[in-house]
Amino acid sequence: MDRRAFLTVVGGGIFAASRGEAQSVPRVGFATTTLAFRDAFVDALQRLGYQDGRNIIIDWRPIPAREPRDVEDLIKLKPDCLFLAGPTNLAYGRKLTTTIPIVTIDLESDPVASGIASSLAHPGGNVTGIFLDLPELAGKEIQFLQEVLPGLKRLAVMWQEPVAAPQLRAAGGAAQALGIAMIPIGVRTPVEVEQALASAMAGKPQALLVLTGPMLFPIRGQIVNLARQHRLPLASVFPAFADAGALLGYGPNQAELFRQAAAYVDRILKGARAADLPIERPTKFELVINLKTAKALGLTIPQSLLGRADQVIE
Repeated sequence: MDRRAFLTVVGGGIFAASRGEAQSVPRVGFATTTLAFRDAFVDALQRLGYQDGRNIIIDWRPIPAREPRDVEDLIKLKPDCLFLAGPTNLAYGRKLTTTIPIVTIDLESDPVASGIASSLAHPGGNVTGIFLDLPELAGKEIQFLQEVLPGLKRLAVMWQEPVAAPQLRAAGGAAQALGIAMIPIGVRTPVEVEQALASAMAGKPQALLVLTGPMLFPIRGQIVNLARQHRLPLASVFPAFADAGALLGYGPNQAELFRQAAAYVDRILKGARAADLPIERPTKFELVINLKTAKALGLTIPQSLLGRADQVIE
C-alpha cells in the first residue's frame, strides 16, 4: 500500500471513529413551562457524571411550550430521550412519538386512568416518570386555611381548565364536608386570571386556594399580587407560592421532582426501557408558611400549625 493510500485509509478511519464518537453522545429533549427548576435537573445530571455539551446534548425548550410545534421541534432532533414536564407537553409528545422514551413530571393526571400507563409498576409504553395524582391535597390546604381562619365559610378556588378537574372535585368534596361554600375560578390562559378573580369577588370569598396547573405556576407572582390587592389569604398546592408571598403552600418539593426525573433519564440512557421503569409518586410534602404575609393580613398563625411547618418565612 503506498503512502497516499495509507493516509487515506487512516484518515478515513479517524474520521469514522470521530463521527461514531459524536453519534454516541446521548441527546435529550427538554420542554417545561418554567425555568425555575432547570438548575435542579442539570445539577442532578452533573452528579450522575453528565456535562451538557461534552458527554450529553440537551436541547432546551424552557419556555411555555403550549404549542405542538415546540415538542415537534425536539422530536425532529431525534433525541435518545425526551423530558416533557406537564400534561400538555406530555400529551403532545405522546401524539407525536410512540418510540422515543419520555420522562415526565405530571402533577395533574392519573397515569393509569388516562391510559398513559398500563400500571404504575409496569407502565408498558414509552412514558414513565413522576405523577402526583393526589387530588386530596386540596383538602389538606383547605384544612390549613380553616385553622388560620376558623370562620371560613366562602372559599375561592382557582384551577386550570381542564387539567385540574380531579383536584377541583376533591376540593369541592372537602369544602362541603367542612361546611364551606366553594367559588370555582376556572382559567385556561394567564390573561384570564385577573378578570376571573375580580368576578369571583362578587361571591365575597374569604380566602383563595390555587390548585396545581402548569400554566399557573409560572405566573405565581401575578396571582399572589392579585390576592394581596383583594386582601385574600392565599394557599397553594405549590409550596413555592409561599416564597412568592402567599400565606402558605403545601405539596411536593418540585426541585426534588426534577432531580428524580434526571435519574430516570440517566437510567434510560444506560439502556433501561421506559416501559419497565415504575412510575413514582411524591412521598415527601412540605408545608411552607409566610409569616410576613400573615402579619400584613392581620392574621395569627396557630402554634399548632407553625409546629408542623417545614419552613417559616419571617
